[in-house]
Amino acid sequence: MARKSRIEYAGARYHVINRGNYRSWIFETEGARRSFHECLDEACASMGWRLYAWCLMGNHYHLCIETPEPNLVEGMRWLQSTFANRFNRFRHSNGHVFQGRYNAILLDGDALGPVCHYIHLNPVRAGLVEAGELQQYAESSFARLWYPSRRREFEHLEVGLELAGGLADTRTGRRKYRDYLAWLSETDAEKKRLGFDKMTRGWVKGTTDFKKSVLDDLKDEQMQRVVESEASEMREPRWERALAQALSALGHDDSELPSSRKGEGWKVDIARHLRERHLTPYRWVVEHLHMGAPSYAQSLVSRGRKGKPTKEWRVLEKQDKLD
Repeated sequence: MARKSRIEYAGARYHVINRGNYRSWIFETEGARRSFHECLDEACASMGWRLYAWCLMGNHYHLCIETPEPNLVEGMRWLQSTFANRFNRFRHSNGHVFQGRYNAILLDGDALGPVCHYIHLNPVRAGLVEAGELQQYAESSFARLWYPSRRREFEHLEVGLELAGGLADTRTGRRKYRDYLAWLSETDAEKKRLGFDKMTRGWVKGTTDFKKSVLDDLKDEQMQRVVESEASEMREPRWERALAQALSALGHDDSELPSSRKGEGWKVDIARHLRERHLTPYRWVVEHLHMGAPSYAQSLVSRGRKGKPTKEWRVLEKQDKLD
């Protein structure tokens, strides 16, 4: 099975997560934690990363980083392999330390704050510390936020404060941020609104427009590799874009879709185009084209393949060659 492509570009922000192999504990000793910190410090310094939040738990880690240069893959490869080598050497063992490749979720500006808050609250969710005493959990960026003298030059932890209502990086602002996190930890509705229940899933956290802009900016070759290997959440913005382009090419717009007949000829041609060119599922096609049941659309598309090509189908074929 093909490996998933990483999306890299200058200024990209990510929520990076990985776990110990078979969920084994890798940060249970002080030596292991110190070694990971050293590797992370070296990676951030050499790659020029901006570190917004981080947390080490017993069997996994969370990072929220920005890459001013498109070097996530290079930096993460070095970070994980170097730590694994040091970890195994210390334990006189060998083999995989992490469960596999890290998960890197792309973030837009609106998602940055919620991810920082989510990371800071990890030890609270695990029952390791009370929310009102978050600064006592040393293996989190919140402790360094609380004690500014401990921060590294590449740590920009004030971002969490700014994105929690414009709080200042002062003693008072840090107290208010801790109070906010304590409130957030007890408020299920707000956690759901911020997307805490889906924070470690998917390929991106952000608006539909952000997802589309990322796909538009990617080189076609890279986008194709990503689309082929990612789940439907990754493909959906591409399907939406393809539908909009097809409608425009045929002189229609989405406002016509609900009121036009389910079996309208140009709808059938678009459905066929989406299926053959973009492998779009029929359930998605009928929902967005207002074509009724998937089986009905499938029957119309099949009939269209056997018949003489329509003028509309020729337009869509020509568009394919131009793309």
